[in-house]
Amino acid sequence: MRAFVFPGQGSQTIGMGRALAEAYPAARAVFDEVDAALGEKLSGLIFEGEIDELTLTRNAQPALMATSIAAMEALKSEGIAVTDAAFVAGHSLGEYSALCAAGSLRLDDTARLLRLRGEAMQAAVPVGEGAMAALLGLDLAGAREVAEEAAQGETCQAANDNDPSQVVISGSRAAVERALDIAKAKGAKRAILLPVSAPFHCALMAPAARAMAEALEGVEIREPAVPVVANVRAAAVSDPAAIRSLLVDQVTGAVRWRESVEYMAGEGVTEFWEIGAGKALTGMIRRIAKGTATRTIGTPEEVAAAKG
Repeated sequence: MRAFVFPGQGSQTIGMGRALAEAYPAARAVFDEVDAALGEKLSGLIFEGEIDELTLTRNAQPALMATSIAAMEALKSEGIAVTDAAFVAGHSLGEYSALCAAGSLRLDDTARLLRLRGEAMQAAVPVGEGAMAALLGLDLAGAREVAEEAAQGETCQAANDNDPSQVVISGSRAAVERALDIAKAKGAKRAILLPVSAPFHCALMAPAARAMAEALEGVEIREPAVPVVANVRAAAVSDPAAIRSLLVDQVTGAVRWRESVEYMAGEGVTEFWEIGAGKALTGMIRRIAKGTATRTIGTPEEVAAAKG
């Protein structure tokens, strides 16, 4: 049994998806549609722009989604459909890619939602007032202890439970900085600030959650062709009303990636395909569900190998 998974922020690189667009007209059409939906040539930035500009969250979110959907369209051109998977799932913004791939969201709506999501997340907290840090060598319970001790009346929360030895915390900058020393004292192998522009997936994102609730009200959400494993629930969902609600909750809620992978493996998934840019999720999956097969699909060569 197979699952298709879709990466989140941090996987972006200049040139991602370009070879797919050159090799597959259906992949090229994805980038063209995203450009039209946003009213600008985002594909030019993706293929040959500056990494600092691509990394801005308002650009990275729709860009990574476009690259993932282009890879899905390339697979479809080779006879591999989303329904060949038992589940789809994505890490943070990757959940939107998963929903788009499964036909729950239209591509143009997904692009506009992610542009708004990026802008709303950035606007929620003034630059420099929030931070995120990766705690390596601590599990979720340990990271929560660190966050609670570091908060001291400010916001500090476990934001991404990525794998058994990597949890990301998010919140007020001073609290997250306090957490670095506390984590090391509690046995973390490393505790490092992340180069992000806002404290994602914590209570400080409440203004962005309100913006997304309003935006999602105006968008049609259909039942996905295969169940989507939602970040905040770490379980499969297919009901459009539940999907809408969970996408709002996701803005301030934790990304339960470890549990999501464990859920899919427990349901019988033995093979995970990472669709789009990079291989960050593949590394996490190998640490979570040891013994499962993994594959990355981001180049024409990888698409061809998957067909074989």
